[in-house]
Amino acid sequence: MIADTCKLLELETQHIARLLMKEMSRPSSLATRLWMQPHWDDRLLAWAMTNPALQVQIFRLIDVLPSLTDNVEIARHIQEYLSLPEVKLPSGLNTLLSWAQPHSILGKVAAVTFKSAVSTLARRYIVGETLPQTLPRLVQLRQHCLAFTLDRLGEAVITEAEATAYLQGYLHLMTQLAQAAKAWSEIALIDRVEGVAFPKVQVSVKLTAFYSQFDPLDAQGSQEIVSQHLRTLLRHAQKLGVAVHFDMEQFVYKDLTLAILKDLLLEPEFRNRTDIGLTLQAYLRDSNQDLHTLIDWAQERGTSITIRLVKGAYWDQETIKAIQNHWPQPVLNDKAETDANFEAMTLTLLENHEIVTAAIGSHNVRSQAHAIAIANRLQIPKHRYELQVLYGMADPLAAAIAHLGHRVRVYCPYGPLLPGMAYLIRRLLENTANTSFLRQRIESPDPEKLLAPPQGKHEGKQHSVVQPTAQHELSEDAPYNNVANTDYSQVTAREQTKQALQQVRQELGKPYWPWIAGQAMITDQIQASVNPSQPTQVIGQVGQALIPQTERAIKAAATAMASWQNTSAQERVMHLRRAADLMEQRRHELAAWIVLEVGKVLPEADAEVSEAIDFCRYYADEMERLSAGYQRDLPGETNRYAYRGRGIVVVIAPWNFPLAIATGMTVAALVTGNCTILKPAAPATVVAAKLTEILVEAGFPAGVYQYLPGPGAEIGPYLTRHPQIHLIAFTGSQAVGSQIYEDAAVLRPGQTHLKRVIAEMGGKNAIIIDQSADLDQAITGVIRSAFGYSGQKCSACSRVIVLDRIYDTFLKRLVEAAKSLNIGAADQASTTVGPVITAEVQAKIRDYIALGKTEAKVVLERTAPEFGYFVGPVIFSEVPPQAQIAQQEIFGPVLSVIRVQTFEDAISVANNSPYALTGGLYSRTPSHIEFTKTNFEVGNLYINRSITGAIVDRQPFGGFKCSGVGSKAGGRDYLMQFMEPRVVTENIQRQGFAPVGELFT
Repeated sequence: MIADTCKLLELETQHIARLLMKEMSRPSSLATRLWMQPHWDDRLLAWAMTNPALQVQIFRLIDVLPSLTDNVEIARHIQEYLSLPEVKLPSGLNTLLSWAQPHSILGKVAAVTFKSAVSTLARRYIVGETLPQTLPRLVQLRQHCLAFTLDRLGEAVITEAEATAYLQGYLHLMTQLAQAAKAWSEIALIDRVEGVAFPKVQVSVKLTAFYSQFDPLDAQGSQEIVSQHLRTLLRHAQKLGVAVHFDMEQFVYKDLTLAILKDLLLEPEFRNRTDIGLTLQAYLRDSNQDLHTLIDWAQERGTSITIRLVKGAYWDQETIKAIQNHWPQPVLNDKAETDANFEAMTLTLLENHEIVTAAIGSHNVRSQAHAIAIANRLQIPKHRYELQVLYGMADPLAAAIAHLGHRVRVYCPYGPLLPGMAYLIRRLLENTANTSFLRQRIESPDPEKLLAPPQGKHEGKQHSVVQPTAQHELSEDAPYNNVANTDYSQVTAREQTKQALQQVRQELGKPYWPWIAGQAMITDQIQASVNPSQPTQVIGQVGQALIPQTERAIKAAATAMASWQNTSAQERVMHLRRAADLMEQRRHELAAWIVLEVGKVLPEADAEVSEAIDFCRYYADEMERLSAGYQRDLPGETNRYAYRGRGIVVVIAPWNFPLAIATGMTVAALVTGNCTILKPAAPATVVAAKLTEILVEAGFPAGVYQYLPGPGAEIGPYLTRHPQIHLIAFTGSQAVGSQIYEDAAVLRPGQTHLKRVIAEMGGKNAIIIDQSADLDQAITGVIRSAFGYSGQKCSACSRVIVLDRIYDTFLKRLVEAAKSLNIGAADQASTTVGPVITAEVQAKIRDYIALGKTEAKVVLERTAPEFGYFVGPVIFSEVPPQAQIAQQEIFGPVLSVIRVQTFEDAISVANNSPYALTGGLYSRTPSHIEFTKTNFEVGNLYINRSITGAIVDRQPFGGFKCSGVGSKAGGRDYLMQFMEPRVVTENIQRQGFAPVGELFT
């Protein structure tokens, strides 16, 4: 019976699909007239589909175009983007590209032509740049029996001022549309169907645009603020008789978006509204489950609501993000799977037409025909569903569906070109994708293939994603597989974090003792470690090792060294992997300790735990590789190249990465066969104690690893000058690092070796912004780099070097973005800027701010809470490059914005620093990007992304000049610093006799 029903439904689908295609091809039909209109992008699509390199470059050109203010700049970018050898252009365009200079006549012609062509292209997909332009086209749609929903472009907000403007813009838009609609005649097919009236005006909005700090981690705070704005929006819409539909965005926002809408629409004021809709994306693996949950919710609500079903517009972005973060891929891998899931969800929607109104959005003729076939077979009233298409994407299909008597709605984006570029690129990507129905229709118009049932899984279950093999099982040549950060868009992750914070708070104030010679050593002196967000809260009471305890630790290490140095690499690696597993088991707890002891907000604390785990696993892999050594044998002779540990290593770790950096330096020393003493910074001794618990449980023997908290001024120099210490690994200030370097160079009595120093000593890091930069991306990246962890990272951005042409525009938005940041205790989910580490650091930063006021202009000085060690973000403008605030490392949330005239000036100013750690560039100009790669003197250069957050193996971290000495942490040569290489050569011949086969090896 079920099989027969499915067969009949398929026959009906095929019949309707062919009717639609026939209508689309009738010479006299509106559909044909729309289909046959010549469009510039038809040629673009044809070129792009035959040359992927051209597709990439054209899309990049379109992306950068709005930021280019004159024809010379446009011509220069056309030449740079399209002159690559792999880009194959028609001969006519190749001739155009041969101009000598961008300001030549040919260059200007090319610029004007390209700009005009893109404007024409944009107008195909964007209904109008202004409302006066838009209204006549909406009226034209209605005259062809097509309803509309209007989407205001520019939803990417990075400031609260922009979020407010977004709301006000929609309130104004609805007022104007409602006023205009009073003059529109009623059209039966779309305004009144089977006696049921529909609003003539519908708008579509995106929730993230109502709050610049929209974040699933701060679900409650985001919901409160967004809901407040939505109430204003929905009340105004009801007053005007305007319908409102809520779009769905990236996967990370999905669950919070649904939660906000479900709660809001159950409120008595809105519970009976039927003119509201929301969206689901069929390419998501859990979309079917979400649909059933929404149907249950709609039944509880008791009032019908519209659910717009689309396939999804962010497939590439979601896939890339999942791969980069090592998260399960949220989207279905195969287009056929998405199509099949779409059809299954269409059936579910239409079967529940009494409680949900289906809005089926697709440009695939089969998908729409399938929906119509279901509606026909179930005899669903026509006012209980509608079919939807995007403006400019499927005009012939929309007209054909309307001709068959079904209600059709066209999704119409409108707004200026600049915010419309992201939307335009998504449309072009969709058109040129190999699996796109529109592309297949061009390349292979065979109806049998176009209309064939999709072959994919559509049972609504979550499909498994192939996960990478465990790292230690990978082949030698396989890339390292980094551990994934926590995905806080998932409710389970947020609950686990909440529980971990509660657990840790119950353990506050406990004593922690130095770990020496395999046991905890109770000391006379104790120092309290406090919460910088709330200094009256004691995190732990930490015993202080003095000179006697330090000497005992060195002797214990010397005793253990002989056996540990001869312990096999396989055993050392085993201990390290065990430590990584223990860290992963305690991930949320460790992150909670970091949050409370050093004031780092949760996502950054979680990322630090990931980095610590990565250090363990990556260095374990590297030690396995290095332990194999190298051999080169000749007849009668063997040669073996191998490594062994240096001896006793002192690790002096900082407070700003209390787990990751301490772990990285410590385990590198341990796994390479060195006995190791960890001396943590005073403000981070409890986190170091937690690391000690893990390393001890992982099996590192007595004396091999020791934990030595104590007064740095006393035991620090004692350790670094001690003749039995072989290597010092240090991360901290330049002053202390330089002193360690000097002390280590002295050959002291009884010392039989030269000490080695590995030192990372900070930076005065710059980001350059040129006129082609994506300012949304640039401002977000600068804010994250400058004010993440209150600027207390050696990689933090403290200088922004901006070209004059965009300086004022950039500065204005930067200031507004910094005003929008939430300042507060690090354990609050809404916080983006937490405290600085101590009262002394707070006072030092304030002194620099006072100095800066004598050197430059303050354009922002945020007020900070008074209950902790807080300093609000401060931005200085018109900062002279030689000013002290532009030269000295402040290590706080203080940002200098420097104006330059040329790009060469920007590089010169950026390099004019004794440091060379990290640097960044935001640009979409190929020549600037290439020039920066060669000439920006930094150890880690980041282009079009923030400059903090280096990841093990992907971005090995470290600088040069006064930023440090030694190989990059998390890189392939880091471990070699902790070992001595040895070569053993043996003559194996005796009286001219060598082992059998040796001569022929």
